Amino acid sequence: MEQYEQYDVIIVGGSYSGLAAGMALGRALRKVLIIDNGNPCNKNTPYSHNFLTNDGKTPNEIARLARQEVAMYGSVRLLDALVVSGEKTETGFAVQVQTGEIFTAGKLIFATGVRDVMPDIPGFSDCWGISALHCPYCHGYEVRHQKTGILANGDTGYAFSALISNWTNDLTLYTNGKSTLSDQQTEKLAEHNIPVVEDEIVRLEHDRGYLQNICFRDGSKAPVAALYAHLPFVQHSAIPQSLGCELTTEGYIQIDAAQKTTVHGVYACGDNASRIRTVANAVSTGTTTGLMVNRALIEEVF
Repeated sequence: MEQYEQYDVIIVGGSYSGLAAGMALGRALRKVLIIDNGNPCNKNTPYSHNFLTNDGKTPNEIARLARQEVAMYGSVRLLDALVVSGEKTETGFAVQVQTGEIFTAGKLIFATGVRDVMPDIPGFSDCWGISALHCPYCHGYEVRHQKTGILANGDTGYAFSALISNWTNDLTLYTNGKSTLSDQQTEKLAEHNIPVVEDEIVRLEHDRGYLQNICFRDGSKAPVAALYAHLPFVQHSAIPQSLGCELTTEGYIQIDAAQKTTVHGVYACGDNASRIRTVANAVSTGTTTGLMVNRALIEEVF
């Protein structure tokens, strides 16, 4: 396998956080390789919000402009490829892409994001990111005051109901089976006119991802414009763990205030290390990571 020249930093994942880290490092005159295979978790989302100067733009539009801006820094290389493995070396790290090429660097940044695990409900994945939503701060304004559902149960369902009630008074909690809410939680929801429906959901009816009805096993339907859900997730890449990076109890890559993982020389940023899944937060943590990595590189020689 052909060995390529040494980089200062390799960034695995070239969406918002990876590109932000790359820009910060490029402006610090670092030789950087950003490797991305073009599969962001928000690929179905029609519009991005809560990001100043970019509010309402499509995720693809923001990413395309970001790539153009980062590409202007001559020391930064963008590579369209899938990283399949990584290992420690005497001088840092080596990563291999699907074509067999190997690239090396002194520092490694993972901006690989997470992958949501969809419930076994026909139609749900078609609506995810469009009208089946994870975050009211990202999408709540667009469906404000509309008939809205929450797919959750127990403490999560109760907390999510309280949160979403800020955006609509027409809210229903769907537990998709027997409720595990406490009596006190059920009474509190009733006080706020939030009914709890325990019927089993069999499918979601939609038009090109825009919800129309929740369909139940007994044949009944409930019209909704939006359905919020907290989904389980897995790390998009298993390579950080293969290198020894520890995960938190929630499943995020464990980092410190400088975005360092538990493996010396390896950093993480964006959705794989933060529960705040917004474009703005991804950019913020990516920029911070770039600054921290450059500082580490300086401290090694000065």
